[in-house]
Amino acid sequence: MPQKVWVTGMGTVSSIGLNVEESFRSLCEGKTGIGPISYLDTRFKEEYPLGEVKLSNDELKERAKLSEPIVSRTVLLGTLAAREALSQAGISDVQEYRTGFISATSVGGMDISEKIYQGFLEQGKLEDLSLMGIHDCGSTTEMMADLLGIRHFISTISTACSSSANSIMLGVRLIKQGILERVVVGGTDALTRFTLNGFNSLKIVDKQQCQPFDANRRGLNLGEGAGYIVLESEALMEKSGKKPFCYLSGYSNTNDAFHQTASSPTGDGATRAMEKAMALAGLKADDIDYINVHGTGTANNDMSEGNALMRIFAEHVPTCSSTKAFTGHTLGAAGGIEAVFSILAIQNQVVYPNLFLETPIPEHNFSPITKLKEQKVEHVLSNSLGFGGNCSTLIFSK
Repeated sequence: MPQKVWVTGMGTVSSIGLNVEESFRSLCEGKTGIGPISYLDTRFKEEYPLGEVKLSNDELKERAKLSEPIVSRTVLLGTLAAREALSQAGISDVQEYRTGFISATSVGGMDISEKIYQGFLEQGKLEDLSLMGIHDCGSTTEMMADLLGIRHFISTISTACSSSANSIMLGVRLIKQGILERVVVGGTDALTRFTLNGFNSLKIVDKQQCQPFDANRRGLNLGEGAGYIVLESEALMEKSGKKPFCYLSGYSNTNDAFHQTASSPTGDGATRAMEKAMALAGLKADDIDYINVHGTGTANNDMSEGNALMRIFAEHVPTCSSTKAFTGHTLGAAGGIEAVFSILAIQNQVVYPNLFLETPIPEHNFSPITKLKEQKVEHVLSNSLGFGGNCSTLIFSK
């Protein structure tokens, strides 16, 4: 029998909560975190609602107990979530066993470099060129690893919106190969002007509250946050006697190679990712109890992902919903945040509503649920579909 890789801790920060408990409460109460822009410095303040974390950088610093004068918001969000995950896992000494840190991000320290660039435009010179080193995605991971005290293995994943899911997959593989005994995996992303302007240039940002999987959907709302889980080997679990939350039974990453930003209309990449993940888990289609769909609210994504679901599940698509109407699309952090939500669904035997859904997509033979539902949840499938056709599926099992 292949060894299982267990989830023993989780942490998250997003627009619906500053920790796991707050986030779950918002999910159960149907409370969205998307609203008017308060913290991002942008000329679009009056036009686009965002899923912002409801603290300033100074407040996040104080909460994270950091004294560094300049820290990327990406680091602040990630540090809070990763520390919560380690705390839940009961890990106080990260040097005791071979422990890794694999963090996903799409913007890295871009929030800092944007401020430096703005200063350059206004003053005609760079005050401190060394600060540009914060821009790189890897720099945020390395700073977080230092703050967490992790040394054995550090890596950064940046594959657009599938980044966090891919970081979780890499962590599982490293444990199964005996390279690590435990690993903190997930991702973090802060909102930046570049992100908002870039998605706006694609004409896929909604000026109202987004409506994933609705026939009249207009686009996505962007968000920010972080989500991390702690994975531990079977041998370490036997040694510690911990009670795990669940285990990661299946995972897969594929690519439909269709377009730079759009998914294939037939959902080829998502279909293969789900098929391969279920095969690895040894599960059949009717074993899946809940699907946390990628569900961005864009015309292309929701149609493509829905078509993929029908190819896999035919007339019997399981209970499903998108949680992005709660948090906004958190990009590189989405897979990590939604991994936490998936695990909470197993722990509490509930599935979450697809907020603001009014009119189902007529081409689909299913519709996501619109109210919180108590039901049996033993296997949760979570999709993360990124630009460039990078499609990832995770399956968490009780």
